Amino acid sequence: MNRALLLAVTVFLIGKGFVMAAEPRIEYSKTKTVNHVDEYHGVKVEDPYRWLEDDVRKSKDVADWVEAKNKETFGFLEKIPQREAIKKRLTELWDFERFGAPSKHGGRYYYSYNSGLQNQDVLYVQDSLKTPARVLMDPNTFSKDGTVALAGTSFSDDGKYVAYGVAEAGSDWAKWKIMEIATGKTLDDELKWIKFNSPSWTQDGKGFFYARYPEPTAEFQGLNLNQKVYFHRVGTPQAEDELIYERPDEPKWGFGSEVTEDGNYLIVTIWKGTDDKYRVIYKDLTKPDSKPVDLVSTFDNEMTFIGNEGPVFFFQTDLNATRRRVIAVDTRKPEPANWKELIPQTAETLKSVSLVGQSFVANYLKDAKTQIVMHSLDGARIREVELPGIGTASGFGGKKTDAETFYSFTSFATPPTVFRYDFSTGRSTLFRQAKVKFNPADFEVKQVFYKSKDGTRVPMFLVHKQGLKLDGQNPTLLYGYGGFTIALTPAFSISRLAWVEMGGVLAVANLRGGGEYGEDWHQGGTKLNKQNVFDDFISAAEWLISSKYTSTPKLAIQGGSNGGLLVGACMTQRPDLFGACLPAVGVMDMLRFHKFTAGRFWVDDYGSADNADEFQALLKYSPYHNIKPGTKFPATMVTTADTDDRVVPGHSFKFAARLQALQSGDAPTLIRIETRAGHGAGKPTAKIIEEVADLWGFLVKVLDMK
Repeated sequence: MNRALLLAVTVFLIGKGFVMAAEPRIEYSKTKTVNHVDEYHGVKVEDPYRWLEDDVRKSKDVADWVEAKNKETFGFLEKIPQREAIKKRLTELWDFERFGAPSKHGGRYYYSYNSGLQNQDVLYVQDSLKTPARVLMDPNTFSKDGTVALAGTSFSDDGKYVAYGVAEAGSDWAKWKIMEIATGKTLDDELKWIKFNSPSWTQDGKGFFYARYPEPTAEFQGLNLNQKVYFHRVGTPQAEDELIYERPDEPKWGFGSEVTEDGNYLIVTIWKGTDDKYRVIYKDLTKPDSKPVDLVSTFDNEMTFIGNEGPVFFFQTDLNATRRRVIAVDTRKPEPANWKELIPQTAETLKSVSLVGQSFVANYLKDAKTQIVMHSLDGARIREVELPGIGTASGFGGKKTDAETFYSFTSFATPPTVFRYDFSTGRSTLFRQAKVKFNPADFEVKQVFYKSKDGTRVPMFLVHKQGLKLDGQNPTLLYGYGGFTIALTPAFSISRLAWVEMGGVLAVANLRGGGEYGEDWHQGGTKLNKQNVFDDFISAAEWLISSKYTSTPKLAIQGGSNGGLLVGACMTQRPDLFGACLPAVGVMDMLRFHKFTAGRFWVDDYGSADNADEFQALLKYSPYHNIKPGTKFPATMVTTADTDDRVVPGHSFKFAARLQALQSGDAPTLIRIETRAGHGAGKPTAKIIEEVADLWGFLVKVLDMK
């Protein structure tokens, strides 16, 4: 812990008259069990906490359990004297101006801004870069407690309207409304039951295409099926929206709709899971009665639409290129034999491509770090954009005719910095820079490589104070994810900054299952290969210990969502290796995840218990099912939220209940359940600070940080 924070904690202790004493073992309230057994392929599996899957909003028993468990957890946390000092420092650090990269629509510039401690970012508009900005929309006015968030925006080409989504309490469900930009007036239009979708306007600004689900019978737990594409005309009720495309024979299909920049085509990208494998249809909007045309009729490959030049469509694809490339498809000669390669696969992994300024802006990953390369429309390489260091760049949005674009750059010790890029000169100029109350020179950031159990070379980022002693006594937080092609790249985080200030080491491992090295790297951590992800993470922990960065009593692991599964699996496989575990909003019951909300999409990565071979693999590592009696588990604080409709909280409830019942050691095993919050999106700043203070306070206690 840094001297200032330690001093603050000491003053707090003396002022309050605290006397340190041995902590008694926590007595947990008993969680009832039920005699429930499922049979999978001839194997009987007990599920004694099945009742905790019930919706907390509808079940008094579950609501009472949540209240009792929170009482235990906060009773423990409130006795940690350093907690208040940590919260104070987090609040100080968080209080800095944050700017989003501007985007241009209808001649105006739009950007997000947070003065520091606002619960939600505010959307600003300015007529030019030289004129004053004004507030267009302030989501902090949506609710008193800051739990209602802006869930997306879509601007009409003429700059008259913006469609915007509103999500409550962290839910994936969003209601979409329309604002008249010039007046700031919100129209009466309201569109419901929209999830995983954003509207796309017609060029005349009279309406937009979007996809929605039927009204669900179980809003926060039911499966999401039968999505359909509609057209909404401004000023009309949703009930009158025109049905554009549906597939009642394929209820699991989902749809993304996009109008081409020239306004001539509607592109519908069809998906059925989390894998980047898409079918594509298009509709000619210049012909009122045109029928949808199948362009890509299988789910064999990624086909991400980038833009078009008349009837020629550009796609990012992994067809014959596991690290992706760019191809052109002429709709007049649509057969795959006629598809033309524009940008070939390289040694780096192509993450995304935008068509701006008469250029393809290609965003690559080079050992999990950003590399930006400009290409002409015929695919020729123009230049690499010079970035200010090793980090992550994002943005580069706009139209094909724009002469400029904006991007944000960040790294572990670099707060988000916005740059303007000029296509005519190829130069980046500093546009806006966040100023945080810390000195980047105090921290060391580096990348190392270690070998996993099977010899695979895995990268890992390390962040710590300058002059760190490799004596095995440094409290260390190892973070990972390892799934769904998501790459963990260098990014600035106030919570992580505070951890390193406190004397901690941050380690971020780039595990298989992610997208760091293309589709082969991803597939190496999916389905029957999922154990590779856990082996990679365990090997990272062993490397940190053998390299004298830390030791088991000082080592904590953390991950959220699929990363929560990662922590749960690793702590049940190697409970001897870790000093503390922080699984957040995790997928903990691998036999039943596909039966709730969006869970069915994850079968692409996990497989399904409905398949005999995959069932055996899932049962072998499912965190909930692998909590064994007589095991001394590390200190654990599970975190989840009562309105999480992505990974339903029943996963964490069941895992925590079983963990408490079977823990044979003295280390605390707690669950912290946030109220009026979801999977993480839109969480108010105040709630984030409180949760991080609790997490770091817990680690200070259980890792015995001095």
